[in-house]
Amino acid sequence: MNRRLFALPAAVAVVTVGLAACSSGVDSAGASASSSAAPAGGAEIKVVASTNVWGDLAASIGGDKVQVTSIITSPDADPHEYEANTRNQLSLAEASVVIENGGGYDDFIDRMLKSSKNSSATVLNAVTISGKQATGGEELNEHVWYDFPTVEKVVDQLAKAYSEADPAAASTFQQNAAALKQKIDGLEQQEATLKQKYDGQPVAITEPVPVYLLDAIGLQNKTPDEFSEAIEEDSDVPAKVLNETLQLYSEHQVKVLAYNSQTTGPETEKILNAAKQNNIPAVPVTETLPAGKDYVGWMSANLDALGTALGRQS
Repeated sequence: MNRRLFALPAAVAVVTVGLAACSSGVDSAGASASSSAAPAGGAEIKVVASTNVWGDLAASIGGDKVQVTSIITSPDADPHEYEANTRNQLSLAEASVVIENGGGYDDFIDRMLKSSKNSSATVLNAVTISGKQATGGEELNEHVWYDFPTVEKVVDQLAKAYSEADPAAASTFQQNAAALKQKIDGLEQQEATLKQKYDGQPVAITEPVPVYLLDAIGLQNKTPDEFSEAIEEDSDVPAKVLNETLQLYSEHQVKVLAYNSQTTGPETEKILNAAKQNNIPAVPVTETLPAGKDYVGWMSANLDALGTALGRQS
């Protein structure tokens, strides 16, 4: 469960992406809903996404047929500690489709939906859709938007939801989804190309945010679990574990550090300094879309940055 070290603002801005979605029925792949009426008279389908990552994808599929509201848009907002405000509560009360990450990442969505008494919205849970579960005593990594196969599954479920809400536009939704999935296939090709070059290379993280991406490239995360778990849970890192982690850099046991740039704290600063002092490239990753980026452009830039950093160490 991810707990960032930055402060949560009293109110989180709501951004309307200008597109949105809807669906009805109960879906075994992570969708739940009562039957939801289609929008009348060509009205836009109202969609609420817990973060702008899922909101951007929802908007890409829906086009001008939907109106998407993303609740978390700021890198300073912690979904785990988010508290509802009146504006967001109203958006959820009026939504036909809601997309949440799940896995304990954005539980505020479920609380707000219950409070809003909106029982007709179709709720898409990305972690449930992914089929991923905690295994071997390890916690589930809920950052599934870094896993492209999961994202493609979510895209399919969004297209299905929209088509059920507005059958007349079903072909448009399916075409948009197919075009988006083709771009995501391109991202998977980028991963495959990097894997051909760097499979098995040792890397480090501060938190498990990018681990699905690193795994797909075949990179081996050498960071002690106790370190990344402590950072993720906003708890102190034991001195022995911190020293063990710092040795990864001083002894050049890793080629790259992929760090969550949306966290700050003394332990992460020590890790960043150790990487810098030992000429180990540090690649920033984030949990929300950077300004001016869409999902595909953002992930492509992440892959390019990893490739450049790994190339420096070859």
